[in-house]
Amino acid sequence: MAQQAETFKKLVSHCKEYGFIYQSSEIYDSLAAVYDYGPYGVLLKNNIKEYWWKSMVQMHENIVGIDAAIFMHPTTWKASGHVDAFNDPLIDNKDSKRRYRVDHLIEEHCEKIEAKIQKEVEKAKKKFGDAFDEAQFRATNPRVLERQAEIDKVMYRLARVMEAGDLNGMKAMIDELDIKDPETGSANWTEPRQFNLMFSTQLGNIAGEEGKLYLRPETAQGIFVNFLNVQKTTRQKIPFGIAQIGKAFRNEIVARQFIFRMREFEQMEMQFFVQPGKEMEWYEYWKAKRLKWHLALGHPATKLRFHDHDNLAHYANAAADIEFEFPFGFKELEGIHSRTDFDLTEHQKYSGKKMQYFDPELNENYVPYVVETSIGCDRMFLATMSHALVDEIVPDAEGKDSERTVLKLHPALAPIKCAVLPLLKNKEELTSKARTIFDNLKFAFNTQYDDKDAIGRRYRRQDAIGTPYCVTVDFETLEDNTVTIRERDSLVQERIPIDKIEQIVRERVEMKNLLQ
Repeated sequence: MAQQAETFKKLVSHCKEYGFIYQSSEIYDSLAAVYDYGPYGVLLKNNIKEYWWKSMVQMHENIVGIDAAIFMHPTTWKASGHVDAFNDPLIDNKDSKRRYRVDHLIEEHCEKIEAKIQKEVEKAKKKFGDAFDEAQFRATNPRVLERQAEIDKVMYRLARVMEAGDLNGMKAMIDELDIKDPETGSANWTEPRQFNLMFSTQLGNIAGEEGKLYLRPETAQGIFVNFLNVQKTTRQKIPFGIAQIGKAFRNEIVARQFIFRMREFEQMEMQFFVQPGKEMEWYEYWKAKRLKWHLALGHPATKLRFHDHDNLAHYANAAADIEFEFPFGFKELEGIHSRTDFDLTEHQKYSGKKMQYFDPELNENYVPYVVETSIGCDRMFLATMSHALVDEIVPDAEGKDSERTVLKLHPALAPIKCAVLPLLKNKEELTSKARTIFDNLKFAFNTQYDDKDAIGRRYRRQDAIGTPYCVTVDFETLEDNTVTIRERDSLVQERIPIDKIEQIVRERVEMKNLLQ
């Protein structure tokens, strides 16, 4: 746990030091759980969004995109259930004055038991070596089985009390499990209470309930209210999807873990409209499809897993998360939900407008069912950074040069694709040639010119921001118009003609390498 905390601390520090993420309003002592994306952060985030959008919209004939407004008619949120049911159960510790989510405290209790199971597994791995079968060990070892049964029992009970909104039941679990304040160890708790997560504002100068608007807590409703508009104008036939990338806002009282849980965040969502009765078939399809999307980035299968929901939302008949192993453990990265016909039916009821699709094949009208894929862009950013950031020993190097911190991003996601570096700063013939190369390459992809410090330090700086290729202009360049191109991960250097740089780099950093 201490090592994980240190790894996470290093990641947060790296994000600030190298211009990926800053704390919002830092000169005014910051605003908690709100962050700004810096020069390299915004480029990486845009590349993640481009990868999602192209794989979702460009690669599917039957998926189109929209960009709905953040403000929506307030009845939207009554219909969706957010006004009445969009709550988190909170509890305060009387001694530490800290506030927590009840479900998080109970989940963390189970994570501690899971850590004990993992310890047993690691011990057995060392004992049995290559002959060790982890699946069989987990299925047969009495201590592991006993602890897993304990986890299952607690999580099942938590799902039931959460589903029922049973605050007394939640407090009983906190007491019976002897859960203490993680920071102080105090067990002096208040009674739990529900807290609505929506931010509200006023429409113009109208005060009171009649003028109340909400900052949207999710992007999905903008898709649902536009379902018929999109279907008719694009002449889509079911099954078809509507995709959207946009900001959402939640008044998280317990916001933590850097950009994992924020008050202002970005979602990448796609709602897929299907014939009733076929939703589970499409649910399984999108589960497989979305996992493949993550694996294409080079994220190892061991860092990704499915977690089926025990506590289903009021609109769902099936739900699973793709969880990623962040430095602080496995947490939700993307949700795949079978939302039934709840949203369209509710909007039909509250608006008085029909939200039905006429199916020419069946010759009937029906309200479609919906399968949703929803991923937090900021969480995807954090997952990508946490997997890519590594410290490693450089072969055949000595002293300080023997270690480097490198951000091994997929080249298609890297903020800067190529850096052009003159060997020496004070030789005008080298800097002039390097500038000419840079000025030509910047039309093709994000390129950076850098002549500050020794060439080795410049390489390290580019490694730290994830630049896949560095081009060095030296005296040989002046003689034969060739440069040295260095690949970030392998450190292999090769001599290539200047007129081949764009082609070579482009082939290796194109988004189509991911999409294919």
